[in-house]
Amino acid sequence: MKQDSLANLPVHQLSRRIQQREISPVDLVESCLQNVASREPQLKSFVEVYADDARLAAQAAESAIRAGQSVGPLHGIPVALKDLIEIEGRIYTGGSEVWKERRATRTATLARKLVSQGVIVLGKTHTVEFAMGGWGTNTHRGTPWNPWDMQQQRTPGGSSSGSAAAVAARLVPWAVGTDTGGSIRMPASWCGITGLKTSSGRISNHGIQPLSPTLDTPGPMARCVEDVALLYAAMQGPDPLDPQTAGLPYVDPMPALRRGIRGLRLARMPEGERRYASPEVLEAYDASLQVLASLGAEIVALELPFRFEDVAAYNLRIMAAESYALYHPLIDDASAPLDPHVRPRIAAGKDISARAYLEAIHQRSVMQQQFEQAMQGIDALLTPSTMTTALPLSEVDQTKAPAHYTRFGNYLNLCGLSLPNGFDSQGLPTSLQIICRAHQEDLALRIGWAYEHATEWHVRWPGGLV
Repeated sequence: MKQDSLANLPVHQLSRRIQQREISPVDLVESCLQNVASREPQLKSFVEVYADDARLAAQAAESAIRAGQSVGPLHGIPVALKDLIEIEGRIYTGGSEVWKERRATRTATLARKLVSQGVIVLGKTHTVEFAMGGWGTNTHRGTPWNPWDMQQQRTPGGSSSGSAAAVAARLVPWAVGTDTGGSIRMPASWCGITGLKTSSGRISNHGIQPLSPTLDTPGPMARCVEDVALLYAAMQGPDPLDPQTAGLPYVDPMPALRRGIRGLRLARMPEGERRYASPEVLEAYDASLQVLASLGAEIVALELPFRFEDVAAYNLRIMAAESYALYHPLIDDASAPLDPHVRPRIAAGKDISARAYLEAIHQRSVMQQQFEQAMQGIDALLTPSTMTTALPLSEVDQTKAPAHYTRFGNYLNLCGLSLPNGFDSQGLPTSLQIICRAHQEDLALRIGWAYEHATEWHVRWPGGLV
């Protein structure tokens, strides 16, 4: 197999071929680094690429596998990590110019888990400053290009912008992001890849720079559902360093992945929520419902006692209050070189009273109960991931958030999978969101796998790449 084609393969194929010694981790890493060299100058998806160390790790992986010392099926597979995730001794900016030279003093639990399974960290990817933004822009550190339009810069989605762009552009087979209000699902949507927002406690937050400790969740991003499931399986599990993970048993998503969806009851979003989506996004969404129905699922109506925007407002209240509590010394320092779009978002937390914050916390449990009652007998809720396809940066209104269809999942502590479900008239990807109850990631992945294998949207890749 040609070296320059290895980076285009999905992880589940790479894993099998590496373990069978058909291909080498050395050649795979070199293929990724060649794509980085040719595409990254315009994409600007990475904060730092660990080329020399990745090559050394690939050589060690190849030697171990040849010697019969493989540590698991992911041995030798490269990954990129969002630059909120600590790796001891490495640059750790959190998307902020203030911390452009800061180095981590510890390694995040999820990074330790991946490295212990032989995964090779290729580098760290750009994020919106402090992860506070859905468009994916970063005024000082740079905004990654959305690979689906290399002529006009469009929104890559945020805050896991670099992770999504790097995966879509075949710089790395998969990556890790974080999601507090849609920060995995929105970039997955606009960059035409698959991303999983996990439930709180499924994957440890230890060693990850927080935005809102109540809402933050890390998760996998890849080019297909099976790869997302593999990365999720590799990262999840209890961690004594993160109390949120206590009491949650490990659940392997792989056995149920191919079970099919015949007999499942899947809800379409309430009629009133359709008006927020563009006609082409709705067209792709309706077509997705038809595909799922053809696979044996029952598509049912759903009425909710609240609007998505009402839930989103509570989610934003918690995000703003908690992020201001964390970053107020910088936010209140007018001389600090902060992103002019991020500063006011976090500064809004200064005016949130304790009473208002506690109301948002209380309403969370109330609305979780309301949602559960409305979902009785229903396995999942289906929505678009984003309201539109990727916008030109010149058309972005930074005072508005693109997270209409995603924030309710964080507020209610649901899990959600976003995956490609079509293209608009400009050739830009659309996305389907599959929302399941807390800790039912395996079900969301199962539904996504069934849909994906009945369509071919996920196998397309940006044509403008060279």
